[in-house]
Amino acid sequence: MMAHTHRHGRSHALGAKALGYAFLLNLLFTVVEAIGGLATDSVAVLSDAVHDLGDSLVLGTAWYLQRLSDRDRDQKYSYGYGRYSMLGGWMASMVLILGALFMLSMSIPRLWSPGEPHAPGMILLAVFGLVVNSLAAYLLRGGESLNERGVFLHLLEDVLGWAAVLIGAIIIHFTGARIIDPLLSIGISVFILYNAVRTLRQGTKILMQGLPEHFDTLAVSEALSTIPGVVDTHDQHAWSLDGEFIVLTIHLVVNETGWDAGERIKTEARRILHERGVDHATIELEPPMDAEGPFPS
Repeated sequence: MMAHTHRHGRSHALGAKALGYAFLLNLLFTVVEAIGGLATDSVAVLSDAVHDLGDSLVLGTAWYLQRLSDRDRDQKYSYGYGRYSMLGGWMASMVLILGALFMLSMSIPRLWSPGEPHAPGMILLAVFGLVVNSLAAYLLRGGESLNERGVFLHLLEDVLGWAAVLIGAIIIHFTGARIIDPLLSIGISVFILYNAVRTLRQGTKILMQGLPEHFDTLAVSEALSTIPGVVDTHDQHAWSLDGEFIVLTIHLVVNETGWDAGERIKTEARRILHERGVDHATIELEPPMDAEGPFPS
């Protein structure tokens, strides 16, 4: 059986600290922009506040899970605690979807009766948002864990969202086109909804033990069949614990018997599987239907 491996670029302590700082920055700014959105009467700013509230949940969950990432398997969880990260991401996606639908219900009626958004205030909030989210993204640059990379992408989306609000506020300031504000809100909400649904589908697939993305089972079978002594493969199953850690089980039909031959075949099979991203493999050897022989378990 393949060893349980961990792949980390930076230390867990540094990663958790960066996530903690990013979480506190994002949570503080969520409060500021919610107040600012109400003060400027801008549904675009309020839409991004809802987005950042969801991101705060993502960051807080990621921070907590990163601190638990060193916890190994125990009597309760034989594969460890990695799947909690996917559960956290799944729940955060649900929050973002509900928030986006709520903001759409507020923004669409404003297409026919735009409010009076305060463009200078929107510009100030947008600049502040760009600075805060850029700083948070900078803290997580180069992160190697799945949590850090996922949160980094969320923060990059925030930077782009605030850039859009800034451009829209400038247009409103110089042209007085108030309809830009609800159009921006709808655009941001649809963008959030699309990405949240995609994340929800990916998380659901992992929770339901679907085949990992870009994992070619046929190529794996063909590669294992090139091992001397292997004549067939079957009952191959692969899934991911958290979107990164891949688990596989497979049966190899072999025409060689004995412990030495079995160990040689399994060692080569582990090497091939490891090269294809499998972190934990259970390999069962069996003789052809018309033969018998002892094999190592």
